[in-house]
Amino acid sequence: MHITVDRDLCCGSGNCVETVSEVFDQDNRDGMVLLRISEPPEHLQEAVERAAQLCPVGAIEISRRNSTG
Repeated sequence: MHITVDRDLCCGSGNCVETVSEVFDQDNRDGMVLLRISEPPEHLQEAVERAAQLCPVGAIEISRRNSTG
């Protein structure tokens, strides 16, 4: 799993931070999303998916990387 965020699209709701603070944070200056980990460990991936679903503006994008060779 690889995560990207669109800070220009972010509205600063904080849903992602509340859902999985190990991966997401909010900038103290503008309140917009900060990505702490772009490739989270497996035990956090379900929470990341939930955070993406909870984002009211769709600022979190998840892509799957093929682990074969």
